[in-house]
Amino acid sequence: MSAHHPIHPADPALFHLTGREIAELIVELRTEGREFGLLWPSAEPGEANLHGRRLVNLGNIPASTLINLLALLREYKRTRDGARE
Repeated sequence: MSAHHPIHPADPALFHLTGREIAELIVELRTEGREFGLLWPSAEPGEANLHGRRLVNLGNIPASTLINLLALLREYKRTRDGARE
């Protein structure tokens, strides 16, 4: 996962994500995003797939959006923390 190479919503790797794995990503996003105000307390893994895309119950965004947002947060923090040293 890289902020410079986002995952496409129809990436076949996403088809294998389980509800539990998505729940763990949501917890990680809440943890990583807290300092930026990204809380989303009602987010939960979606059971439905739209054209083969696993959804997150947060306005039914694709799981790739969740993963790409985590990658952006990590890249920002890595860059920010590297600039402090």
